[in-house]
Amino acid sequence: MFGQGKKEGFLDSDFLVDISEIKRNIETAEVIALYFPLLRKTLLIDTRYNTVDGPLAKVVPMASSVEERFKSLRKLRPNFTVPESITVMAWPKYVETMRRLGILDKIVERLERSGYTESIAACHKGFNDLLKLERQEVVRAIKGNNYKSLWERKR
Repeated sequence: MFGQGKKEGFLDSDFLVDISEIKRNIETAEVIALYFPLLRKTLLIDTRYNTVDGPLAKVVPMASSVEERFKSLRKLRPNFTVPESITVMAWPKYVETMRRLGILDKIVERLERSGYTESIAACHKGFNDLLKLERQEVVRAIKGNNYKSLWERKR
């Protein structure tokens, strides 16, 4: 997904993201963990559903390992067995870029197939929560909260 791009590659901030590969994974994956390293958060999408539970779309803390993600998913989705696989993708870009590049639309399209509109609303809420968290992080960086300056003006 990152590195050598294909037709839909996108270069920003020294990272090349293969958009077509990300969209392919969203189209086929059972569970998608799209994590945001700067925010230490993950947009977790579980496309599985049954007559009781719809697909899951939720912002969760970033897991330190795939095993930890499986455990947290088990707690979030007790009515489902362990998924066959989880697709984990880092998103090293601004959150808004997901919308601009069609990634958010692709996730919503996938969730729409279930017929559970609550899942689509949850996805949009999660996306907006990530936007808010990112703005807060940018403000902290500008103010120097929890960040160290590479240089400081002498007084």
